[in-house]
Order: sequence, then structure tokens, then C-alpha cells
Amino acid sequence: MKIKLLMQKFRKGILGGTFDILHEGHKLLLRIAARYSEDLIIGVTSNKYATRKEHEIEPYSNRVRNVTQFLREEGYGGKIEIVEINDPYGPAVEDPELEVIFVTDENRLIAFEINSIRMKRGLKPLFVVEIPRLKAEDGKPISSTRIRDGEIDKEGRIEKNKITYVSGF
Repeated sequence: MKIKLLMQKFRKGILGGTFDILHEGHKLLLRIAARYSEDLIIGVTSNKYATRKEHEIEPYSNRVRNVTQFLREEGYGGKIEIVEINDPYGPAVEDPELEVIFVTDENRLIAFEINSIRMKRGLKPLFVVEIPRLKAEDGKPISSTRIRDGEIDKEGRIEKNKITYVSGF
């Protein structure tokens, strides 16, 4: 995977997501956002907004704790503000101090919508940094759904098929 390095650090950045089953793909996004932002807002989807997903997710409090703990373990020294979001935009469309938004390819269009809304409101558009999604061993993106379904683990390794023994033969 090739990531083009940024040459500048932004004063205030933002990113958002569900962060269900915190995995290596989430961690890459968080690491890069933390590295290039002095202060960082992380929007974590509320339980209610996340219920639009087709499967159960971890409770909001667990997801926030996991994100916070990970950034603490990584030694991020900037200010972290975690906000509950109930729509795809969160505070990104209203905070005039924001300079950059970190997204993956699956959220790229939302970043453009955010910038459109910001400009209509007289705010500067955000610099958009797209982080590639990490791939699992099979070449498909690492995702919480695939982990929950038992296809891969949090690092993207293929889960070996479990052998089920049937008695009576």
C-alpha cells in the first residue's frame, strides 16, 4: 500500500465513523489523522444512527472507549474531542476552525457534500485527505462486518474454517 505523505500538520482535523470492532483499518485512519492534526474531533455514530446497519454493533460507550484507549496507547498528545453524530456530517459542516477531514474511499463523497454545505454557510472548505482502506490477506477490505461474520480477524488474516465433528458415524 502506498500512502502519499503530507508535508504539513493541520491545526484542527476531523474524521468520523462507527468504529465498530476497532480493527487495523480504523487504526490506520486514526493514526494518520492524529499525526497530521494538532487537535482532532472524532465523530462516532450514535447507537440510534448506527442501527441503520444490517447487524448488531457494539454499544456507543464501548466504541468511544476503544478509540480513546487506542489513541492514548499511541501517545497522541493533541486534544481529542469525541462527539456523538446522528447524521453523515456532524460538526464538520459548522465548525469554522476545522481545516482538514480524513476519509476513506467509501466516505469520499460525504467529504465533498460537507465542503459544499460549508461553502454555502460561508465557511472555508476542508482539505480532504483520503486514506486507502487496508486489505485483508484475501485482497478485500478489512471491515467490521467481515470480522463479525468470521471471515477475517482484526488484522485482516483469514480465519481458518473450523472443523465441526459430528458424532454417530
